[in-house]
Amino acid sequence: TYTIERLANKRVLALYIGSSIGNFSPAEAAGILTNLRSHLLPGDTLLLGTDLAPGPRKSVDTLIAAYDDAAGVTPAYNRNLLTRLNRDLETNFHPDCFAHRARWNGAESRMEMHLESLVAQTVSLDGHRIPFAAGETIHTENSYKFTETRLRQLLETTGYAIDRLLQDDDNRYAVTLAKAVE
Repeated sequence: TYTIERLANKRVLALYIGSSIGNFSPAEAAGILTNLRSHLLPGDTLLLGTDLAPGPRKSVDTLIAAYDDAAGVTPAYNRNLLTRLNRDLETNFHPDCFAHRARWNGAESRMEMHLESLVAQTVSLDGHRIPFAAGETIHTENSYKFTETRLRQLLETTGYAIDRLLQDDDNRYAVTLAKAVE
């Protein structure tokens, strides 16, 4: 149970910045914001950071490049999941036999990260054999992107009214100030 300590006659400003709300499905994000709203009083404020969906100044290619960086940091991070599974669950993945794939899913308005099996292989987990065909993927992560309409809908259905919505010049991200309502 969370409790917000308040000074007498003062409003609360809740911060959820960094666009990490996009790491949750729409239903999970709504649950998080609804839960936060239950701890706020009408008139308290939320400052929410979100990553924006592709548009006139933000291309799908720009998003894919961010999730499949040339330096190889994100692909290494993604393949590290297999190393962790090997260590923590005693599986026998061969991380070098998987390629990182970053994909835009426009229907869901999200970036997806996958690990694609480069060869036919079988992995053992807890006495079970799990076959992977060449080209088969493991869906490892989602990062939802917002339009202004989806952002308004999310906030309004979870007990907030947008006061100000600020976007960077290239429409890559937004910072939204929203008030808790009755």
